[in-house]
Amino acid sequence: MKKAGLIICLLLLLGCKSKTVSRTTEDIKIKKVSENEVNSNQQNKAYSLGKRVLETCNTSKFKPFDETEVTKSVIENTTEERLTKTCLRFRQYYGSFIDLKLDGVYKTKQETIYRYHALYTKKVANKELRVFVNDENLISAIKSMDWDEKFDSKIIE
Repeated sequence: MKKAGLIICLLLLLGCKSKTVSRTTEDIKIKKVSENEVNSNQQNKAYSLGKRVLETCNTSKFKPFDETEVTKSVIENTTEERLTKTCLRFRQYYGSFIDLKLDGVYKTKQETIYRYHALYTKKVANKELRVFVNDENLISAIKSMDWDEKFDSKIIE
């Protein structure tokens, strides 16, 4: 009986193979974009929408995105409840949001990444905001994270 149970368990484990995903390295390469190659309208859009999200923490008022600015997934993920939860934590640890300082613009095969240093009133804050813009000039993602000093070492020139 024990042997039968072991054999069934082994068969189940062997039957649960993970899928292999085919992905080329071209899809994940990140290249730094020089200042004269940056689309200024796109840069202004990335800055204003990124700032709009972080200023919500100061004002507690969020103007929802529309489909001419961002993708549907960003609209679905940027809810007032999620922003409120994030803002409470950010204000407690970092203080009030001041502004965004552009650190660099990067390109992948599918999108442009605007990397901002988020400035807060408390000096312990070392946060960054990445705004991803797709080929349709829509914001496809907005990510806030701890500042990554080693980000440039991942760049392929």
